[in-house]
Amino acid sequence: MHIPTLAPETIFHLGGLAITNTMVNAWLAIALFLALGLFLRKRVALRPGKVQNALEYFLEILLGYFDQVTGDRKKTMRFLPLVGSVFFFILLSNWLGLIPGTGSITWGGKMLLRPANTDLNLTVAMALTSVIASHLFGLFTVGIFTHLNKFIQIGTFIKSLRKGPIAIFTAVIEVGVGFIEIISEMAKVVSLSLRLFGNIFAGEVLITVMSSLVAILVPTPFMLLELLVGLIQAAVFTMLTLVYLTVMTTAPHAEESH
Repeated sequence: MHIPTLAPETIFHLGGLAITNTMVNAWLAIALFLALGLFLRKRVALRPGKVQNALEYFLEILLGYFDQVTGDRKKTMRFLPLVGSVFFFILLSNWLGLIPGTGSITWGGKMLLRPANTDLNLTVAMALTSVIASHLFGLFTVGIFTHLNKFIQIGTFIKSLRKGPIAIFTAVIEVGVGFIEIISEMAKVVSLSLRLFGNIFAGEVLITVMSSLVAILVPTPFMLLELLVGLIQAAVFTMLTLVYLTVMTTAPHAEESH
């Protein structure tokens, strides 16, 4: 029985780059996602067929959920390329490792396909992308100074120096709160990455153990459960990313009233 380790296994080297089984899974997911997109793009018509109807129906459901977070269809459409890509990539990469028989495909005695999100490097990279993107959207939407004032209100602190000790004390507290907000932004990366990694890795270990003990029928319910877990984790990561984007692109109430 081969229990997956925390670190992905290196399959081969491409020059000085180590190619791991999680990277193979990620590339395969991207290739399938791209191929499906190109295939559907060529077949988009004013009178949609069954496949286009089904996809448009699914997209409308997805947009409805996104609208509940953003509160604005324009914002939803603006964020859709990013959050939609994140959702489908996570979902597809999670499900690829559950296809029957993929665990038996080996390269040099090592499993060739392993769910990409069992690699902490990938989940951290995606979490960083989500958080940094939310700040970039915020900078371009509400402006540099308004965005930075959500964390440290430098202008307010300078003005308080002329308003007496109470105002200075209040400003110092606000600066401290601003630093706590900066730390909370870092915590977003940790929570996003570890949540996705932990759930997918635990599921991979569970499926491996059950398949090794009893190879027929018994692992099936657990694989169906992992299909649901893969969908839920993709949805959670995507909705949290959407929340961060929405919050960072919303001006403070004082700015709106001004």
